Amino acid sequence: DESGSGAPKWIRTKVCIPDHIVMPPLEEGKELPPDFVEAYVGKITGIPLDKSKPLWELHLLNGKTQDAEATAVLKVHHSLGDGISLLSLLLACTRKVSDPESLPTIPRPRRRGSERKQGLLSFLAGLWLLLQVMWYSFIDCFLLMATALFYKDTNNPIKGSKGMQSRPKLIVHSTLSLDDIKLVKHAVSG
Repeated sequence: DESGSGAPKWIRTKVCIPDHIVMPPLEEGKELPPDFVEAYVGKITGIPLDKSKPLWELHLLNGKTQDAEATAVLKVHHSLGDGISLLSLLLACTRKVSDPESLPTIPRPRRRGSERKQGLLSFLAGLWLLLQVMWYSFIDCFLLMATALFYKDTNNPIKGSKGMQSRPKLIVHSTLSLDDIKLVKHAVSG
């Protein structure tokens, strides 16, 4: 900050792409160990992004794993966007394999035809629903206030302790079959 306050602020800059691409030296032709990607991602999460340049890095792991010929890890500061906006940006940067000129599409859920209910019975049902929403909202607000004022969080294995931010992190991922995902989708939504 030029004003001397030390507070971070956005400034316009020119991006030098090679400064943001990280390619760690890997042995060519050798398959990487199964947990290499997880260990690498865990290691880079403990290294803060350089604040003198835009807050993103693309790590290219040019080594074969069980699942891929190469792996790209995009490290982005949360101030650049939330998960939805970053995924939308990623989709905008990709194209369909079947038609390289068109953007990928995300299937939308089918809407069921809405029938208009008329009459006194539907009005009373809507009024009852409104009263229920108001009542349960009041109860939830009361319980939230009681919890915030009177209950303390108990110590448990999930709760972090002081200094937890500086400890090394372990990132775990799992590869899912698209057929398995479709099976769950059909089981849940019909």
